Amino acid sequence: MDLKLLVLAGLVALCSGSAIPLVPGDNSHYVEGESRYIWMPDGDGVPHLVDLEAPVDESTINERNGANNQYWLFTRQNPNNAQILVNGNANSIWNSNYRNNRPTKVIVHGWNTFLAVQDCNVIVVDWRGSANSLYNAAYYAVPGIGQFLGNFLNWLFNTAGGNWNNVHLVGFSLGAHVVGHAGRQVGGRPRRITGLDPAGPRWGNNNLALNANNAQYVEIIHTDGGLLGIFDRIGNSDFYPNGGRNPQPGCWISTCSHSRAYEFFASSIRTDHFVGRLCGNINQAQNNQCTGNALNMGNAVLNKQGNGIFGLRTESKWPF
Repeated sequence: MDLKLLVLAGLVALCSGSAIPLVPGDNSHYVEGESRYIWMPDGDGVPHLVDLEAPVDESTINERNGANNQYWLFTRQNPNNAQILVNGNANSIWNSNYRNNRPTKVIVHGWNTFLAVQDCNVIVVDWRGSANSLYNAAYYAVPGIGQFLGNFLNWLFNTAGGNWNNVHLVGFSLGAHVVGHAGRQVGGRPRRITGLDPAGPRWGNNNLALNANNAQYVEIIHTDGGLLGIFDRIGNSDFYPNGGRNPQPGCWISTCSHSRAYEFFASSIRTDHFVGRLCGNINQAQNNQCTGNALNMGNAVLNKQGNGIFGLRTESKWPF
């Protein structure tokens, strides 16, 4: 083959949706709905190459229905050692530090930042059996994981008491869609949902994705829109810090920008210093040209309200 044809063939391969990217964490090749491969971080932030067209063993899909979810309770009485709440076992509640007069924060996946600023019940959902599987398998597991979470919260409140107006669900990446399904399962009763860069691959224009009907107020923080995260507006209030895309300040790869969503949120709980400005449209948000009314991004305020697209700038390192 002529050398020019060889070079041309190589360029075509690189530009095609099936080309395998070689630089770990670099998703500059990715085109939503077209590309087959994308780098995604594991729980430790290490990027792994994911084949979005990898076949899934259909016989195992029903096994990933949320029945194996674990619910870890943290409170100020046990901030570091989880107490396991077991759906259907009332003694697991009576023997725990759960209190029905406290706000309840549900995290998929998460941390204990809330306890530093508020006396509350923090329930971390452990769904590692599905979350640690191939992305496509985890994608199929999301609805069932969320539905079981919703059923668990119904059982918890019916058994030990609780107030839906004191419930805040928080989910990162695929976890954002999990809490969306949980909210859907209980009729949109949770007071607030925060979606932290909700996973994008296979979720764009998907009616199973997190949306504004899943809680009384749904807030989205976009940090890697169009790559690992969804870029389109899907909540009541959608925040686009630094344009909502990769690279976020201080980041060089998409996986870092994706993780910025939960880092921004953790910082906002402690300091509540991120002031978003209302945008006329999503292009203004992407280009950091928003000058409208102010609404703070993130924080732990349960009765928060807002509507629209918001833009803001942050710094490159903690507390941003």
